Amino acid sequence: MRRPELFSRGNLLRPCKGILLFGPPGTGKTLLAKALATEAGANFISITGSTLTSKWFGDAEKLTKALFSFATKLAPVIIFVDEIDSLLGARGGSSEHEATRRMRNEFMAAWDGLRSKDSQRILILGATNRPFDLDDAVIRRLPRRIYVDLPDAENRSKILKIFLTPENLESGFQFDKLAKETEGYSGSDLKNLCIAAAYRPVQELLQEEQKGARAEESPDLRSLCLDDFVQSKAKVSPSVAYDATTMNELRKWNSQYGEGGSRTKSPFGF
Repeated sequence: MRRPELFSRGNLLRPCKGILLFGPPGTGKTLLAKALATEAGANFISITGSTLTSKWFGDAEKLTKALFSFATKLAPVIIFVDEIDSLLGARGGSSEHEATRRMRNEFMAAWDGLRSKDSQRILILGATNRPFDLDDAVIRRLPRRIYVDLPDAENRSKILKIFLTPENLESGFQFDKLAKETEGYSGSDLKNLCIAAAYRPVQELLQEEQKGARAEESPDLRSLCLDDFVQSKAKVSPSVAYDATTMNELRKWNSQYGEGGSRTKSPFGF
């Protein structure tokens, strides 16, 4: 999007039309999409299932066509589809309504139309926690499939520093030790943990005031220490267990369809 002149020759250097970000919840997939639009200098259109659905017959197809027509005029543009599995899930299910199927077909037809107009810099960016619910035709249109995994200890330390830099911490706060203590926490879980820890000095102050140990006129909160976070872990646990069924399914799907996967065999046994 930033250097279109480098991708103007030949057929193989055509720009990618679709990227899928998949992984457990709370790992920053939506945030990555916003950052990508900012870095690329592109316009950003965020859509969900409610954006393209209507109670009137035929309206969903018209809204879908209008979306791509608007994006063409707005290019360069990133169309971000959050929870893409709800909008473009597998077709043919017993509970699928005809209007939903027609909207999905119209969306994919318009999406394929983008491929014939390489000069239009339009990117479909999808994010989901359940890539295994996507329709096969949608997966084909998303050639770049990137697994956004839970952060490791090094990245947890970086995330904690971002959250805690403006806070009142004790001198020599051990970020690396706290990062090792929070194995399995997503970025969202780490934020909730920091919020829970920040409440502890407030609770202590209120308890002292109730006992009459100090005056209420000049409240002075103490600095946050590592023990605040360790104690708060009892209240804020990881939202997704490492060995949970969904995590195993995500890792299997990544090995089969994601970038860098082994693709040695079908993970689903058929």
